[in-house]
Amino acid sequence: MAVAELTGRRTRGWHRLPAAARIAIVYLTARAATTALFVAAAQLSAAASRFGAHPSVGRLLMGWDAQWYWYIAVHGYPTSVPLDASGQVTQNQWAFMPVYPYLARLLGGAGAGWQPAAVLISVVAGYLACLVLYALLRPRIGAIAGTWAIVFFANAPLAALFQVGYAEALFLLLLFTGLWLVFTRRYGWLYPVLLLVAFTRPGALAFALFLGLHAIVRWVRRRQERLRPLEVVHIVANGLLGAAAGLAWPVIAAVVTGRSDAYLATELSWHRGWLAHDEQSFTPFRGFWDAAGFWFGQWGLGAAAGAVALVALVVAAAAMLLFGPRVRRLGADIRLWSASYLLYLFAVFFPQSSVFRLLVPLSPLWGAAAVPRSRVWRLAVLAACLLGQWWWIYNMYALGNTFWQIP
Repeated sequence: MAVAELTGRRTRGWHRLPAAARIAIVYLTARAATTALFVAAAQLSAAASRFGAHPSVGRLLMGWDAQWYWYIAVHGYPTSVPLDASGQVTQNQWAFMPVYPYLARLLGGAGAGWQPAAVLISVVAGYLACLVLYALLRPRIGAIAGTWAIVFFANAPLAALFQVGYAEALFLLLLFTGLWLVFTRRYGWLYPVLLLVAFTRPGALAFALFLGLHAIVRWVRRRQERLRPLEVVHIVANGLLGAAAGLAWPVIAAVVTGRSDAYLATELSWHRGWLAHDEQSFTPFRGFWDAAGFWFGQWGLGAAAGAVALVALVVAAAAMLLFGPRVRRLGADIRLWSASYLLYLFAVFFPQSSVFRLLVPLSPLWGAAAVPRSRVWRLAVLAACLLGQWWWIYNMYALGNTFWQIP
């Protein structure tokens, strides 16, 4: 009896804390756990790893794409795309957007201060993203489930992105802010957010598609929720802005380099080596089709099995978003965003080891995992998140020496 009363008081005391304080405790605890995992990965890193034997944690945080962002901050973008001996475009800075590296440069300079500034941006943006995500989910699933969703999000298998020199945390903050503005019908504030989204990471086209679907739903439900003429203007204008901004970076790359396919050829250069044939031009939806054949061929199952698995994946994702009762509780807009982003990925992405990172913008779906009230369920999900986080950090950083160990 006394234990139950004490536990109840502690629970009530926890929920009396301001949401920002509760989320700060959750987030800082999660960052401490991630730091411990990075320390362990550094100790387990061997000479065969990309990072060598026993690197510093700081070196791990600045690994992989963080080096590209640093290089952009120091050297900018090339005025001509680099070519290999056969005349094909090689990997270069045009594959990465400018907001994150230049913001880190603004805060820390182009020298030794850039790296701590880049990590600081990720850490702070991750916390703010948690706050905005909670604001999105709480009205739909309640404060307790909303807090658990943040626990899952802050400790997710790819939560290391909140501490490394990647643009994902900043992108999530901007994305969630854009979704919150749509959910709260503050369409007039969306314009600058969409511009920042477009030049932080690819995804503005998915947001433009989401706005189109959102407009259709608002129109269908206009008798339940009044659709004002000014709202129509803002939704349409923001959709057009998102589409234009999403297509602007390839145009900028073309103008600067004098080569019309500079951006797409740069993106395709990352595919080279995965496939027996070289892609000379971009074809929508081809990436997933080719990848299905590649991966199932690697596993000895054949390209036909890969095609069947790809169709099954599409059907399963659609069924989850349309009929999953826990997902439906999150509201139409989160489901529409998730569908828009998944369709965008299917259209433009070649799935390889970084596919897990590319799925992070679907993080509002953590709300569906938090809906069941069973404490056993929630603790099991949290344990699975931490195990997944260790698997990802260990393989991508402690090992990181083969084709499928690229974050």
